[in-house]
Amino acid sequence: MKSKLLLLVAGLLFSLNAFAMTLQDAKTAGYLGEQHNGYLGLVAPNGQAKALMLTVNAKRKAFYQKIATKNNISVEQVAKLAAQKAYNATEAGQYIQDSNGQWHQKQ
Repeated sequence: MKSKLLLLVAGLLFSLNAFAMTLQDAKTAGYLGEQHNGYLGLVAPNGQAKALMLTVNAKRKAFYQKIATKNNISVEQVAKLAAQKAYNATEAGQYIQDSNGQWHQKQ
C-alpha cells in the first residue's frame, strides 16, 4: 500500500513537471520578454509565466550581485550589460522592451 502511494505521488510530480513552462516556451508564446533593465518582464498575463519570471529574476539578481561585487561595480551596471546581451540573444518574434517601457517583437 505504501509503495503504491509513493509511486502515485512520484507519477503525479513527474506529470506536473512535464507541464511546467520553460523560459523558452514563455518567451516564444509571448508571455515574457527581455526588459531594458536586465530582467524579464510580463508581456501578457499568465500565472505560470509570472511565477517563472519571478524565479528567473531572483536568480539573475543574485548572479548580477555576485559579478558586481567581484568587479567592484554596481548591480545596475551589470544588469545593463546583461540586458544588452539578452537583447542580442533574443530570437526574432520574441519581445523586448524599449527604454520607454514599450514592448516590441524583435525583427
